[in-house]
Amino acid sequence: MSNYSTTANTCLLCTLLSASIAASAPQLSFAQEEEVEEIVVSATRSRRSFEQLPTRVEVLGGEEINEKANMKPGDIRMLLNESTGIYVQQTSATSFNSSIRIQGLDGKYTQLLRDGLPMYSGFSGGLSLLQIAPLDLQQVEVIKGASSTLYGGGAIAGLVNLVSKKPSDEPELSVLLNGTSADGLDLSSFYSRKGETLGTTLFTSYNRSEGYDPADIGLSAIPKFERLTLSPRVFFYGDDSEFNFGVNTVKESRLGGDMAYIDGDRSQTAYFEDSDTFRVSTQLEYLKQLSAGRELVIRNSVSRFERDLLVPNSEFGGIQLSSFSEAHVLGATNAFDWVLGLNLWTDEFDQDTGALNTHIDYEQRTFGGFAQATWLYSDDWTFEAGLRVDHNDDHGEFVLPRLSLLYTGFDDTTLRLGGGLGYKLPTPFSEEAEQLQFQGVQPLNPNLLEAERSAGLNADLTHTFELSDSLSLDLNVLLFYTKVNDPLTLVEETDDVYAYRQPVSYIDTRGTEVNAVWRWNYMKFFLGYTNADVREHDSQGTTEALLMPKERVNMVLVYEKEDDFRIGLEAYYFSQQNLGNGARSSDYWIYGLMTEKYFSDDFSLFLNFENFGDTRQTRDGPIYSGSISNPQFVDIYAPLDGFVVNGGIKLRF
Repeated sequence: MSNYSTTANTCLLCTLLSASIAASAPQLSFAQEEEVEEIVVSATRSRRSFEQLPTRVEVLGGEEINEKANMKPGDIRMLLNESTGIYVQQTSATSFNSSIRIQGLDGKYTQLLRDGLPMYSGFSGGLSLLQIAPLDLQQVEVIKGASSTLYGGGAIAGLVNLVSKKPSDEPELSVLLNGTSADGLDLSSFYSRKGETLGTTLFTSYNRSEGYDPADIGLSAIPKFERLTLSPRVFFYGDDSEFNFGVNTVKESRLGGDMAYIDGDRSQTAYFEDSDTFRVSTQLEYLKQLSAGRELVIRNSVSRFERDLLVPNSEFGGIQLSSFSEAHVLGATNAFDWVLGLNLWTDEFDQDTGALNTHIDYEQRTFGGFAQATWLYSDDWTFEAGLRVDHNDDHGEFVLPRLSLLYTGFDDTTLRLGGGLGYKLPTPFSEEAEQLQFQGVQPLNPNLLEAERSAGLNADLTHTFELSDSLSLDLNVLLFYTKVNDPLTLVEETDDVYAYRQPVSYIDTRGTEVNAVWRWNYMKFFLGYTNADVREHDSQGTTEALLMPKERVNMVLVYEKEDDFRIGLEAYYFSQQNLGNGARSSDYWIYGLMTEKYFSDDFSLFLNFENFGDTRQTRDGPIYSGSISNPQFVDIYAPLDGFVVNGGIKLRF
């Protein structure tokens, strides 16, 4: 694959350039004289080159990550939200909690991985997007649609794999310092060094905010928070093996709500959300080269997530302990790649605060085996087939086939078709429960609930137009459909008592993604369009899903001189959304201006104007009813933080 990271400037660009893995390196290169650098896609576990894989993968490279780190150094929300087909939905009016929606489906149907390991789900998933800083990421891999063959339950809408940087031959020390007009501060550093037998990486990050209320309504649009991240990792290299081990620690205090309460005034009754979290996770990986070109890979992660959530007249807290272990073997010939593996996933939650009669403790254990093969049938046709069989202690067996194909027989055009099955196990953690701060949420009843099962299809076409020596156009069109049977829904059974039920027969999402990029000398224009029609089907009929813009448009115009400066103008459109009260929201645009000036290879300054049109939901009307001490929040469908300026410096030694 071509090294588009040296000139790409937005996630929209990288979404287009890798929106169809079918595009070959010459098709993706920005200019004939640019270097070509191989990018390894670890999420597919295949040794095939990027352009030969039937699975559709989008890769956000290092430069895209660096650019978005300029704007949001403390988390990865912007990194994902500005990609076509991905929508990051804010789920809390005062604490900033958010979830990922791929192709319109609820965030619980997306798996968030770190180096192929599922570390962010269940109780720990609600704050994950806010607690992952991007500076130590090498790339981000996105697979849309059913991906359960390799990664098991939960990857119904797709998966996002965060790939960490590894030690390179040249030592690296990077530092980023950022300040915002919303009283925020971010300081991150990444260090790596590699020797003949030993390598190390160390990532540290300190992020804080003093609380921010741009609408001057007395409630925080951005909460007060302080977070410290420490992530060391060590690598041992042998003649035919590699072993690495890492620990990731995140400690955060987050306080949202009444600004007077946040500022220390305890003299009056006030609304607040006080959340303290402590996350510790380990990563272990062993790779061994076997005979005949085969490779053995053993992986393990253990994650402990502790959270205490305090709101007026209610407290909820507990500890989630989860683990994932896997062993697989890879093999390859000239025309055939294969992988065979086994894994064990455990998840346990113990509630230690809250109402005794509504403790939502649970424990799950799932054992699975999987196989996948990629067959290069001819120069034009490549097939990929996979099968997973899982056994869960509570819900029995799941058989999950998946099939993909790639056709490259057209000039400058690639075609992909794919489909598969998936499933999602019931857990008490959802966006609805998070919005209630878990008040009144009843324990799961395994006798009444079934696992959600899904089927999905997608097809995409990519074509490159070489209009002149200096002008080109890349175009990608994706069609998708996913159906989820018996979706789990939180239902109010009596006043302030909520239970999980399955009243909806199925939900489905269908739509189109279009990505296009024009390049002309130092100028580039990017356009992305998403149409996602998400509907719920029950005995009463069919209704459109809530809080999902059916249409989105991403547009970015960038002028860049490599190693000198870049300036870009962004515009993002969100169509109307259905609200819980039966009304429709306003549609809206968000505009941004990004700038960066390079003074050397090791030093640059950046300044960004995010949402300079000051689009805010509070301009449409109040975000709560009742009193400010006991607010009843409305649905959140638009930004609350408004216009924010941020700037800082990046150093590399």
